[in-house]
Amino acid sequence: MNITVLVLFGSFALLMVLGIPIAFAIGVSATLTFLLFMSVDQSLSIVAQQIASGLDSFTLIAIPFFILAGNIMNRGGIALRLIDLAKVLAGRLPGSLAHVNIISNMLFGALSGSAVASAAAVGGVMAPIQKREGYDPAFSTAVNVTSCPTGLLIPPSTTLIVYSLITGGTSIAALFLAGYIPGIIMGLSLMVVAGIIAKRKGYPVAEKPSLAEVKSAVRRALLPLGLIVVVIGGIISGVFTATEASAIAVAYSLFLSLCWYREIGVPDLPKIFIDSVVTTSIVLFLIGCSIAMSRAMAFGDIPLTISSFMIGISDNPIIILLCITAVLLVIGTFMDMTPALLIFTPILMPVMQDIGIDPVHFGIIMTINLCVGICTPPVGSALFVGCSISGVSIGQVMKPILPFYLVLIAIVLLVTFVPQISLFLPQLILGY
Repeated sequence: MNITVLVLFGSFALLMVLGIPIAFAIGVSATLTFLLFMSVDQSLSIVAQQIASGLDSFTLIAIPFFILAGNIMNRGGIALRLIDLAKVLAGRLPGSLAHVNIISNMLFGALSGSAVASAAAVGGVMAPIQKREGYDPAFSTAVNVTSCPTGLLIPPSTTLIVYSLITGGTSIAALFLAGYIPGIIMGLSLMVVAGIIAKRKGYPVAEKPSLAEVKSAVRRALLPLGLIVVVIGGIISGVFTATEASAIAVAYSLFLSLCWYREIGVPDLPKIFIDSVVTTSIVLFLIGCSIAMSRAMAFGDIPLTISSFMIGISDNPIIILLCITAVLLVIGTFMDMTPALLIFTPILMPVMQDIGIDPVHFGIIMTINLCVGICTPPVGSALFVGCSISGVSIGQVMKPILPFYLVLIAIVLLVTFVPQISLFLPQLILGY
């Protein structure tokens, strides 16, 4: 085995087992790898330089802005208005509250760009309502956990922004458009499974909403949904960049929550800003350390080594894609989405280029595979948040969540092997 691979991934795995925070584990393993080629002073210097230079990016400014916008929306009553709209859209489907949960996650996740924020905001509202209506809390939790990642595909998505940065500037507009159809297919597929289970278990069906209720729900949700039109429309039309769009998202959500709905006041803002700064600091430090690790991998020719190994397994693109899908699904169960994306995109990108996979399509493949990972133990952040919100243990939720896992894996394979699902909208709208 290549000694560089052994030192980099061996030290990283050991540090993770010892419980070292992942950002520090990444930074230390990168430093140890550089020590194979240079002195201690040089190694520490180059890691520090890589962290600093890696974060010196205009594109990355979008991440703290979208995090702040998500926090404002989470506390500004926007989730409740989207849930009311979802109740109207779910109509009289079997297990209507489960469908409300899924649709709400699709809508709120698309606005906030965060699966965890969506699981917390929507789950916090829906869990007690579903329990009161006789839904099994474990089933409700399974629905909430598996549907909240749809917002990582439906733009604006900070995950796709990070991917664009890692790959050297893959079009963010194309990535955003590419995420729509896979995200919607994922949500609709989960609704089918939830409907079948709800019908078998005899869960209640909501009463048909009156015309006045429909009009009220649509009217209340129009302004929140307008954020999607403004942000995505502006990016696609070229009026502003993704970074500028993130600042507009903050201003828009702040206006709605503070001035229009008045769900939050000026005294609430310092807490929102501090929480956003803490989250941003964690994410950006993780990105900086991961960029240093990527540099260490390139220094030791690790991407080329792994690419040659995988191409050596088979020259059949289908076999290679199946292997990569299996690897990503396993990685997702042990590593959170952002570090997994940062570490493995530079490794797998050369393989994708060798077999002719489009970078935009590969971005969706990476994202949708890792979306499954955040729903699975032992490290699934959405799973832990969803269970803590509903008060259900992970053990209790594992049986009802299995059918949803199977559907998610089926969607992963569909998106992986049918590129047009991802590329149709970018080609149609952008001529990509």
